[in-house]
Amino acid sequence: MELSMPPPQIYVEKTLAIIKPDIADKEEEIQDIILRSGFTIVQRRKLHLSPEHCSNFYVEQYGKMFFPNLTAYMSSGPLVAMILARHKAISYWKELLGPTNTLVAKETHPDSLRAIYGTDDLRNALHGSNDFAAAEREIQFMFPDGNTFVFAVIIEPIPVGQAAKDYLNLYVTPTLLQGLTTLCKEKPADPFIWLADWLLKNNPNKPKLCHNPAAEEP
Repeated sequence: MELSMPPPQIYVEKTLAIIKPDIADKEEEIQDIILRSGFTIVQRRKLHLSPEHCSNFYVEQYGKMFFPNLTAYMSSGPLVAMILARHKAISYWKELLGPTNTLVAKETHPDSLRAIYGTDDLRNALHGSNDFAAAEREIQFMFPDGNTFVFAVIIEPIPVGQAAKDYLNLYVTPTLLQGLTTLCKEKPADPFIWLADWLLKNNPNKPKLCHNPAAEEP
């Protein structure tokens, strides 16, 4: 009896890609390059990160000299986060990006995306996950499930209807209700200023900074 061999299995990997704020207007042409390079865009979101959110995302860079500039740059305007998928997605996306430092990329990999779209060693245009563990963490960070809190303004897609209610119930209502309850007990002279101060102090999305920075740059 002749045995039939099973078809070869191709492992599809996911990675996080970010089009950074200074080139967010180039999204369409960059997406075209991504698709022509064999990637599938599984999920896409346009959002404006708060400085706190940036601090949490780049927590492994905490303590480095460029960290304040990095968080300021990444929170300076809307960016586009995408989940990309293909065989060996992490390594292929990193190869397409080129070296982290744009100036080096222009010298050694002039056809790479960072060489084409980047400006300098900080404003290097795009982000890619460094390895499998980083990809898992970063995808969860930018596209959280129902149990994860984020602090960012989602520009696209805009939640409407039940999705908007779910968003408010999950991310806003619990903290706001606690603040309003405390406000009623305190009865301050200026309730708006008091509530604003209370929300700042009790923000559940304050950055959780790590004191063991990794060696990789953004």
